Amino acid sequence: MGNGRVRVGISGWTYAGWRGDFYPTGLPHTRELAYAADRMSSVEVNGSFYSLQRPTSYARWRDSTPDDFVFAVKGSRFITHMKQLVDIDVALANFWASGVLALGHKLGPVLWQLPARTRFDGPRLADFFDRLPRSTSEAAGLARGHDEKVPENRALVDAVDERTVHHVLEARHASFATEEAADLLRANDIGTVWADAAGKFPVIDADTSGVRYVRLHGHTELYASGYTDDELDEWARKIAAWRDGSAGRDVYVYFDNDAKVHAPFDAARLAARVGP
Repeated sequence: MGNGRVRVGISGWTYAGWRGDFYPTGLPHTRELAYAADRMSSVEVNGSFYSLQRPTSYARWRDSTPDDFVFAVKGSRFITHMKQLVDIDVALANFWASGVLALGHKLGPVLWQLPARTRFDGPRLADFFDRLPRSTSEAAGLARGHDEKVPENRALVDAVDERTVHHVLEARHASFATEEAADLLRANDIGTVWADAAGKFPVIDADTSGVRYVRLHGHTELYASGYTDDELDEWARKIAAWRDGSAGRDVYVYFDNDAKVHAPFDAARLAARVGP
């Protein structure tokens, strides 16, 4: 039997609508991550998707969480949506120089989310995968190629510790739901993201790396609906099979149904089902 680990958490943690509901009234905003981290084992950093963060921010997040906590980090949309994976060397350098490495041993998978318009393009994806660092030292090497978008006085270009960097891909076009796409991801050790998104995006269920990564955006209403007990029971069965199977995959599950404050409560309910 395998010996994979399971992490269940939320996508992002700074939501005004959660204050006075999940977050107690009066809790300082600077304490929200620590409050969430006491109740789950991981969060997905999504601010990194929208803009380059700072090493001081990553270091603060690292220091605000328990020692065995893990952060997944969402890759820059400048790379995936604007550059569309082409001519991205400097953009990748800026992403890594922006402070991701400050997470140290708490750095989990890096999520690359493609826009729904992006069709499967084998050569383009293979070139992108070739450019991704597979260790923190490789990432540090890339970071040294940053430009002025990350000023020298706030660039982090050294690895805090040496560890493997895992990457996962969330594709949102049906052309990725093929054996050809799965084979390419598998050959490059890139995890496939299972996105439950109320039917808006395709469900792609494929074992393509040692990591299983799930994003639960809402089963009946995108970003809004909560998960029923039966639905969570079914997810717990899937997770146990991935964790305990012969491959012993590490499983990361993030709830992104944040609009009506379901995400943190659903995360706690699922975590209780799968155990510590």
